[in-house]
Amino acid sequence: MTRVVLALMMAVGLSACIPPGAARSEYDPAPPPSAPLPQPRDQPQQSPPPEQDVRVLPAPPQAWEARRVTADARLVAASTYSVQPGDTLRSIADKTGAGSEAIARANGIVPPHTIFPGQRLTIPGGRYHLVRAGESGIAIARAYGMDWSRIVTANALAEPYILRTGQRLLIPSSSTSPTQSREERAAAFHIDIDDLLTGSQPALARTEKPAKPSASPRRVLPATAAVATPPRLVGQFAWPVRGQVVKRFGAGASGERNDGIKIAVPRATPVLAAADGVVAYVGNDVPALGGLVILRHGNGWTSVYGHASQLLVQRGQSVKKGQKIALSGNTGFADRPELHFEIRKGRTPVDPTSQLPAR
Repeated sequence: MTRVVLALMMAVGLSACIPPGAARSEYDPAPPPSAPLPQPRDQPQQSPPPEQDVRVLPAPPQAWEARRVTADARLVAASTYSVQPGDTLRSIADKTGAGSEAIARANGIVPPHTIFPGQRLTIPGGRYHLVRAGESGIAIARAYGMDWSRIVTANALAEPYILRTGQRLLIPSSSTSPTQSREERAAAFHIDIDDLLTGSQPALARTEKPAKPSASPRRVLPATAAVATPPRLVGQFAWPVRGQVVKRFGAGASGERNDGIKIAVPRATPVLAAADGVVAYVGNDVPALGGLVILRHGNGWTSVYGHASQLLVQRGQSVKKGQKIALSGNTGFADRPELHFEIRKGRTPVDPTSQLPAR
C-alpha cells in the first residue's frame, strides 16, 4: 500500500513539471479553448478580419489566360480601293490590312455586303489587330494596355460578342507609353463586369459554332470553348435571396454609383439563379465584388451575383430558375455578409427592383 501511494505522489509531481503545449497522446482529450487575453485599456478591442477566401469548384483557366496575345497590330494608311472581279470584303481586308467590318461601316455597306467591280471603297486607316484562334477581347485589350470597352465601341461589336479567327479589330490610340512592357500594361489593366460580358469569350473559326452548355458542374468546358447564349429569356426574374435591401440602385449619398442592389443576408445563405440561363463567368477577377457569378438569359439579359463565399457552378453550365449557384459571403469590398445583385440589358445596368416581383 505504501508503494502505491508513493507511486501516485511521484506521478503527480512529474505531471506538474510538464510544460504547457507538450505533446499529448492521441487518446487524450483536447484541452478546452483558452480565453482570449484581455486587451490593454489604451487599445481598442480587435475584431477578426472579414473572411475573404472564395471557394471555387476546380476549373480550367479563364479564356483570356488560355491564349497569349501579341500586340502586333498593323498600321494601315487611309486610302481608296477599286473593287476587282471576284473581290469580297474579306479578300479586300486581306489585301489592305483593314478590317472588313470597318470597310463596310465606312462605305455604308449592309448585309449581305454586296459589292461590284469598279466600285471605289474608302479604306479607313488605323491600327488593326488580326485575331488568332482562342484570343479573347480581354486578352487583346490587356496586350494593348487599354479598356476593352473602347475597342468594343470603335468596332461596333454586338451580341453575342464572339470574335472570329481572321477578324481585324481597329485598335484606338492608346494613352499608355509606347515604352511600357507587356507586363506593365497587364498590371495596369483592370477587369470589370462589362469586360466579362463582352470580352471573355475566346475567338472561334469563321464557321465554328459555340459549344452547347453543360447541365452538370462536373462537365467543365475548356477555356478555349465559346459558350452558346440562350436564345431568349424564359419567364420573369425572381429574387435570388430573401433579405433587406441595404443599398439601392443608382448614385449613392457620396456620389458613387451602384449598378445593382445590395441585399443583407446571413453568411452562407444559398444564392439562387434569378432566371433560367447559362453561366457566362465564375471567379473573383473583379476585386470589389469578390466571389462572382454572371448568368446569360437570352434577349441580351444578364444577371450578376457578387460577394459570394462559395461558387457552386462552372462556366458554360446551364442553370434553372431557383437553382443554387453560390453561397453568400462578405468577399470583395463588402463590410458585412451580403449579396451584390445586378440585372443588365445589353451593356446597360437596370434597376433590379424594376424587374423583380414586389415583396
